[in-house]
Amino acid sequence: REAYSIIIKGLKRLEYRGYDSSGIALLNGDLKILKKKGKVSDLEDFIADEKFQSTVGIGHTRWATHGRPSDINAHPHADESGQFVVVHNGIIENYMVLKNELIAKGHKFISETDTEIVAHLFADYYDGNMEEAVKKVLKTIEGSYSLVFMCAKEPDKLICTKKSNPLVIGLGEGE
Repeated sequence: REAYSIIIKGLKRLEYRGYDSSGIALLNGDLKILKKKGKVSDLEDFIADEKFQSTVGIGHTRWATHGRPSDINAHPHADESGQFVVVHNGIIENYMVLKNELIAKGHKFISETDTEIVAHLFADYYDGNMEEAVKKVLKTIEGSYSLVFMCAKEPDKLICTKKSNPLVIGLGEGE
C-alpha cells in the first residue's frame, strides 16, 4: 500500500505526546524528505499538492533536545547526498565530538541536531552493505536511542534499532 497515508495516520496517533515538528521520508527511486515545524496537520497542509507513489517510508514527531524547533531541525535527517536518512528518538551524547570529526573530513551540516550526525556517519560507513554500516554507526555513537535507517541504495530495507528507548514497528498483513 501507499506509505504516505499510513505514516501520516501513525503520526497523528502520536499527537497526544506533544512535539514541535513532524516529517516523513518516502522512497520510490528517489528519496523525498518532507518536514515541517508544528503539528502533523501543518505537515499535511505543506505537502497537500504532492503526489506520492511509495511503499517504503519513515516518519517522526520530534521533541527538541538539540536545536530550536524549526523545519530544518525536524526529522527525518539525511546526509549531504540525501541518500542516507534516519529518524531518532533519544540523545547522542558524543555528537559534538563526532560532528567535529565529520566536519574535518569535509561533511557539511545544516541542522543543529545530534541526529544529523547519525545520517552522516551512516553515509560515511556505507560501502555497499547497509547492515554493516549501521553496525559501525552503533559502535560509534554513545547515548540512548531508537533509530530507523533508510538508504536509497537499498530501497527494500529499513533497519530499526534501539538502546534504552522504546521502539514500535508496525507491519501490515502481506506487507
